[in-house]
Amino acid sequence: MPIARRLRAPLVLPCDPQCSVLRDAVVDIDERGRIAHCGTRAQAPEVGSDTVVLDCAGMLLPGLVNAHAHSPMTLLRGMGGDLPLLRWLREVVWPAESELTPEDIRAGMRLGSLEMLRSGVTTSSEMYFSGESVAEAVLEVGSRAVIAPAVIAAPDLGELGGWRRMVADISSWIDADGLRFGPGERIELAYGPHSAYTLPPEALRAIGEQARERGALVHTHVAETAEEDVEQRRAYGSVPRMLAELGVLDGRVLAAHGVHLDEEDVRVLAESGAGVAHCPGSNAKLASGTAGLTELLEAGVPVGLGTDGPSSNDDLDLWEEIQLAGMFARLRTGDATALGSAAALLAATRGGARALHRDDIGALESGRWADVVHVDTDNPAFVCGVDTTDERILSNLVWAAGAECVRDVWVAGEPVLRDGEPTTVERAEVQETARSAAKRIEG
Repeated sequence: MPIARRLRAPLVLPCDPQCSVLRDAVVDIDERGRIAHCGTRAQAPEVGSDTVVLDCAGMLLPGLVNAHAHSPMTLLRGMGGDLPLLRWLREVVWPAESELTPEDIRAGMRLGSLEMLRSGVTTSSEMYFSGESVAEAVLEVGSRAVIAPAVIAAPDLGELGGWRRMVADISSWIDADGLRFGPGERIELAYGPHSAYTLPPEALRAIGEQARERGALVHTHVAETAEEDVEQRRAYGSVPRMLAELGVLDGRVLAAHGVHLDEEDVRVLAESGAGVAHCPGSNAKLASGTAGLTELLEAGVPVGLGTDGPSSNDDLDLWEEIQLAGMFARLRTGDATALGSAAALLAATRGGARALHRDDIGALESGRWADVVHVDTDNPAFVCGVDTTDERILSNLVWAAGAECVRDVWVAGEPVLRDGEPTTVERAEVQETARSAAKRIEG
């Protein structure tokens, strides 16, 4: 059970809508593991004698939200790394995934969760097979995840290709364990239809219906490449319009990628309230294209940032995605002010939570889960330290700092990373187990 804590720091970035920079501030965490107060020390309430007070040099901010990932694919990192998406999937990834065991997936997810915690990512939205193994790994490492077991009808996956059984298994799991469970509600269950081009319309319709019945998220790939959905565009106009016609967009939806969208698609997504996970690194490496981030934001679409899988990116470092999102938005628009430091940071925190239809993570606000990251400013990235303007603090954090500045992490008020090392698992053992599994898969 978490204990009450007060974290004090020279700087606190609560990631409120204004992206405020609070100085000489505190973050109070209650016994439930939720934020009790966030504000300046001068305005902070008195705390009880049993509250643990910790001084943190540098800054505190909410845990980053990786809005789209396939983290067990750490085991496949580097396989087929120079192929375009569809060849990469069909010739390398799907054949390899058909050989994975639940223990392999657990090993890959443990490594992925650890990698993310060390870069300040406390929540990831995972689409993968063997959801139970993914959940076990997340709970063991102490992070948080929205787990959408993959649903796909691909001959390459053999036994994994029965979509009806996959959907029934997800529904049964939610009915048995609830939508959220685990300490600090660390696990949320969702549906993960891979895409419109790997599933028939009847599957998408059925998934949408079952997800709405349970209030569950539907996490799916949408318009990642120009070649993937030719048949769907011919029949429906586009994948967003297809999802709308099938009723999928009537519920909670997260559309991953959204690279090839026209104005009508953006309007459809905005009106439905669907979120988008923008994955600039993976989309660039696979030459899939560059999503219209500013167009989505201007239309009011909730947008978060995702790494995609660590075998197509090839890491789980969301700080890189923050920088790439800003740079690509500026290149696409020809406007150096298209996405500023504050907007880029919010996309990785508050925006990621909104894209997942969550209001309990992504910001240091009273009532939200106390997922907190301590960033050390004793680093060349912060050339003036903390004694500079708010604008420069944000600029240094977004454009110059990175995962190497993350020192400590709390999830639901519990310390899960201390001075760069995990507190609940042994890093050497996690890495060695994953290495053994990766070598076996490689053959």
